[in-house]
Amino acid sequence: MMMQEKKHGEELSVLQDEEILALSVGTPSSFEVLVERYQEAFLRKARSIVGYREEAEDIVMEAFTKIYLNAGKFKVQPGASFKSWGYKILINTALSYYQKLKRDRNFTQELDPELYEALPDTAQSAVSRLSTEEMLAKALSRIPSQLARIVELHFLEDRPQQEVAEMEGLSLSAVKTRIHRAKKALKKLGEDHLLA
Repeated sequence: MMMQEKKHGEELSVLQDEEILALSVGTPSSFEVLVERYQEAFLRKARSIVGYREEAEDIVMEAFTKIYLNAGKFKVQPGASFKSWGYKILINTALSYYQKLKRDRNFTQELDPELYEALPDTAQSAVSRLSTEEMLAKALSRIPSQLARIVELHFLEDRPQQEVAEMEGLSLSAVKTRIHRAKKALKKLGEDHLLA
């Protein structure tokens, strides 16, 4: 059995990152090859942002989790490799973590000027978050209430679909259907708004 795993690992090691990512959607164990390839480099990058190894390790773990969970969304495009996509997720995760550290501990760490430019303006982001919440509340009031309720529970309250199904006395497939219908309705509202 161990010999089979070693052979499988050797076969994966010759594949491109993008191929391994696509393969990991159906075979989660193959994702380990990407972790092995990028873990040290990601750790160095995260540490350069937050300064501490322990936090950097947390950031790298969270980034790999996000990469794995979104593997099905990655599309190969000219000039957009897995490496650039992965680093973007890592840097966004690290910057979010940095912002949280700064807020929670009055934490300061010198940032690379390039990374500093990527930090959102918190004053402006609070205003835009408020206006986004207002727009979303307005949009939700314009779709059927049973769809709006599912969107609120799943996306705004960040509840898993299974939990939403149990709370609402629905099957998981009914919740998924309502989420799909709500997305379509919200998209149509957005398109109608642009045409108005």
